[in-house]
Amino acid sequence: MKKEKIIKAGKIAKEVVDYARGLIKPGMKLLGIAEKIDAKILDLGGKPAFPVNLSTNEIAAHSTPAWNDKDVARGLLKVDIGVHVDGWCADTAFSIDLDNDDKNRKLIQAAESGLKKALELFDLGVRLNEIGEVIEKEIRKAGFSPIVNLSGHQIDQYELHAGLTIPNVDNSTNTKLEEGLYAVEPFATDGLGKVRDGRPSGIFQLKGDGNVRDNFAREVLAFIREEYNTLPFCSRWIYKKFGSRGLLALRMIKQTGLLHEYEQLVEVSGKNVAQAEHTILLKDGKIVTTAENI
Repeated sequence: MKKEKIIKAGKIAKEVVDYARGLIKPGMKLLGIAEKIDAKILDLGGKPAFPVNLSTNEIAAHSTPAWNDKDVARGLLKVDIGVHVDGWCADTAFSIDLDNDDKNRKLIQAAESGLKKALELFDLGVRLNEIGEVIEKEIRKAGFSPIVNLSGHQIDQYELHAGLTIPNVDNSTNTKLEEGLYAVEPFATDGLGKVRDGRPSGIFQLKGDGNVRDNFAREVLAFIREEYNTLPFCSRWIYKKFGSRGLLALRMIKQTGLLHEYEQLVEVSGKNVAQAEHTILLKDGKIVTTAENI
């Protein structure tokens, strides 16, 4: 692991979160928010590790604006931001109440409290089920449910979901934490506590080493490999680079099986969801890369 690059990515991500918290206002177009966050990451010397997720109310994750999106910021908005430096990633998220709603604020507090307790416990040798147990206990203490089929994850270079899964409930997994880079991300809801697949998100990830017949689609595929490697990207970015022809090429590439498109993740009972997330490096101690001043 490249510690200095991991720490740099985390520092940039923290600055971008601070920027986003001051930027987002009710009624702002989500597309404008996403474009400003993308630009801020680049200005600070990083690259997006994935398209910023701007997920509203019952949509828990995997929602990012399309190139022509008209949706606006409203309700309980989750803002999930990723930054990478040469493939070493920082993954962080916060939720914001744009409806001045007391239940939304309590959901946010529950998710943040679960994250705080998990970070306090998170260290070498701690069992994964112990992390899930403290998250679940905090969220249920507030009168809400954790999302049982969403979890945190280990991170490797150019691989956001690698190795261990960090549960948000006590799942009886006795595996112990080892040296590595991890994202912890509790989700709290006043619903049933599970998510289902929703509509396609426009977020893609490259899979496999094949090619396509169409010459222009080959050009787009070569750009995807060079620019994003195996990290997620979105149709909005392809449109910005190649225009509407790029979107057609994206469909061609997907039809060959070389791309995976993520679905939005929606709470099964249609209830609101709050999210909180930080990235932790366990190496020569513990560093919460997206939270501490380094």
